[in-house]
Amino acid sequence: MDGKHMQIGEVAARTELSLRTIRHYEETGLVTPSARSQGGFRLYTEMDVARLMVIRRMKPLGFTLDQMRDLLDATDRLDDGPGLDATEREALLERVRAYEQAAAEQVDKLRTQLSRAEDFAATLRARLPEHEPRSH
Repeated sequence: MDGKHMQIGEVAARTELSLRTIRHYEETGLVTPSARSQGGFRLYTEMDVARLMVIRRMKPLGFTLDQMRDLLDATDRLDDGPGLDATEREALLERVRAYEQAAAEQVDKLRTQLSRAEDFAATLRARLPEHEPRSH
């Protein structure tokens, strides 16, 4: 990592999260800017962006803020690595495995919903005269 800092606007553009959402995640303790400029502006690093991307990916799967916080705590502690004993490391890995399992289950549910939605759209299209334009 080159230590480059980004202001919140650049982070918002890169993560496709609104400024308000990023500030909300800061207020709830999910992400903390790595630094502040002399003028008091939030400054973020690539690691902060990566953390926000984890949060962004968890949100549509229905994870709560507390669950996001718990997973990020587990991964942070695993990343700190060397100070962990084998029992603590295994407990943290088990937490991450549980989130992976929950995410996989939610993805399966979303695939089913998407398939049903596509079937519904096809059913409606079939009822329309052939000459009407389709949106895609």
